[in-house]
Amino acid sequence: MPSFAFDDRNIEWKRLAGAEHLWLSVLDIDESNGLIHVLYKFAGNEKILLHRHKTLNKTFVIQGEHRLYHPNGEIKEMRPVGSYKVSPPSPDPHREGGGDKDVIVFFTIYGGKDTLYEILDDDLNVVAPLTVEDFRALM
Repeated sequence: MPSFAFDDRNIEWKRLAGAEHLWLSVLDIDESNGLIHVLYKFAGNEKILLHRHKTLNKTFVIQGEHRLYHPNGEIKEMRPVGSYKVSPPSPDPHREGGGDKDVIVFFTIYGGKDTLYEILDDDLNVVAPLTVEDFRALM
């Protein structure tokens, strides 16, 4: 089967303040059922800030390899292109990033009105929540 490259030149990527190695494009916020659809791009061979997911996330890897890391930097999981994952909320913090090249992942976030993610410092203290309003501002 032939291999294809995902062409993201027409996607309007945005930056989240303070989040290096991460770009995102909020595609839709469905207020009626609390769904948020987002494309994330994580830089290859880099890790984004430490965080935890406070709500259900479903992901599909469109390009590259999606890597998840424990807080100490050790690999937790590697998801190849074409991977689909259902991730329930978890108190366990992690970092994410791309494999040898940038990775693009489609996220469906089941959010409602609550906190979606908590951004943490290296001592696992919450430094900022991310909410639906934060995503709306990036849309």
